[in-house]
Formats: sequence, structure tokens, C-alpha cells
Amino acid sequence: LMAPVTVSLVPLVACAAGTTLLSSAANACNQLLEAPYDAQMKRTQSRVLVVHRFSPLHALSFAGVAAVTGVGTLYLLANPLTAFLGALNLVLYAGVYTPLKRSHIACTWAGAVVGAIPPLMGYAAATGTIDSAALCLAAILYSWQFPHFNGLSWNLRGDYSKAGYRVMCVTNERLCRVTSIRHSLALVGLCSVVAPLTNLTTITFALDSLPVNAYMCWLAYKFYSAPDASNSRRLFFYSLFYLPLIMILMVVSNYGRSDVQKTPLLERIRSFTTKSAES
Repeated sequence: LMAPVTVSLVPLVACAAGTTLLSSAANACNQLLEAPYDAQMKRTQSRVLVVHRFSPLHALSFAGVAAVTGVGTLYLLANPLTAFLGALNLVLYAGVYTPLKRSHIACTWAGAVVGAIPPLMGYAAATGTIDSAALCLAAILYSWQFPHFNGLSWNLRGDYSKAGYRVMCVTNERLCRVTSIRHSLALVGLCSVVAPLTNLTTITFALDSLPVNAYMCWLAYKFYSAPDASNSRRLFFYSLFYLPLIMILMVVSNYGRSDVQKTPLLERIRSFTTKSAES
């Protein structure tokens, strides 16, 4: 919906189906790799592999079929770029983020990259390319994940520590709180400055998103200054409300704009410069 083209039905459905299949494959790989550690955490101790409802072979078979079908769907019915991004995200999630959780604090940043790729897939499915507007959209998803995950994980840090996970809330509590503020502030700049400059959306969105982002910053500050269960929970639940609200504001602000008006500003300047040079 944010792409500067009219989206046809086939790539839209293919992208949704392929992304769902790859997400399912990634989750199966994650649970396969983490089953021994999931058994040690209250939040995950009832997962199907932990309680032996399915065998590891079932999980591996499901992941393989879902991955191949998902990538194939994206390649044949969307485009190769979308298929590549989907395959890359599966590898990053299962091969980098999941094992990194038990060895290094950088797992949170790796996980944020994984969460930022799906909007790039949707944009690529619609346009066949990645431009500055798409990168801005991905950056918004990237920064959103820090207050979201840090707010969630704070009250679970005992479980994470018991299972041996090296997430921020376990290894560096202050950094966990600081990072939440840092990326909440980054969302203000991305939504109110970068999004209009890249022509992802309009100046109307830049203004409408300010109170939404300001409240996120306030909750992140409260979490930093008084890191108790209540403040972390408020930050987490607001992050669940925040993302769909921001996406709705983007779509509404883009309503009625032509494909030309949606073209990223830098590309329009480049096109104008090229035409001027040729003439």
C-alpha cells in the first residue's frame, strides 16, 4: 500500500502467502533449535516440541517444505528480489539470530534486522526494486522493535537468564533501557523527517505521528527512570498499539496520491536532473 505503484492482486496474494510460509518455516527452525532451552522457561515450556506433541523430524520436514514452497511462491508469482529477501530473512532468523541469542548481546540487533525485512519484501513485490522510501519503512520497523522487545523481555529476564540467553535485559540492564529511549527518539526522526523526505508519505503524516511517537518516548523514559514491571509492561503494550496505528496513519495520508506523487523525492530530483542534462 505504501509502494509508488498500483499493486496487482497476484503479487499481493503471493507475497502474503510466501511470507506466511517462510515465517512458519523460521518458527519451526527456531523451536527445533531451542527446544531444550524452551523447556526451562515458563513462557515457552508448553511448546509442541517441548511437550513432545511433534518430533524433531516433523518440525524439520515442515520447515523444509514451508521454506521451499514459500521461496518458490515468491519467485514465480512475485519476483526474484522478493524471493531472495525472503530466503535471506529465513537464514538470518534461523542461522544467525537464533544461535546468537545464547552467545552474544548482539542478538537483539540481529533480530531487529530480521523484523525489518518483511516490509522490504512487500515493497519489492509491488515495485521490483528497493528505494529510499522502502529503506525508511524498514528503518521504522527496525527501531520499533527495541522498545517493543525490551519492554517485553524485562519482566522475563529471570527466565531468559535461567535458559542461558544473552539478551540485553540479562547482560546489560542499563543498555536495555537506554536503547529503548534511543530508538523511540529515532522513530520521531524517521516518521517526521525521513518519511516525508523520501516521499514514503506526506507532511500530514509527519505531523499526525508526532503525538503517537511522543507518547512512545515518554513511556520509554518512564521505563528508563523507573524500570519496574509496570513501566516495562506499559511500554510493551503500547508498542503493540503503536505499530498498526502508525501504518494506518501512513495509508490514510497516502490516500488519493498519484503514482508520480508517491515516487521518492530523491528519485524525482535525479530524473529531473537527467532530463535537464539531456536537453
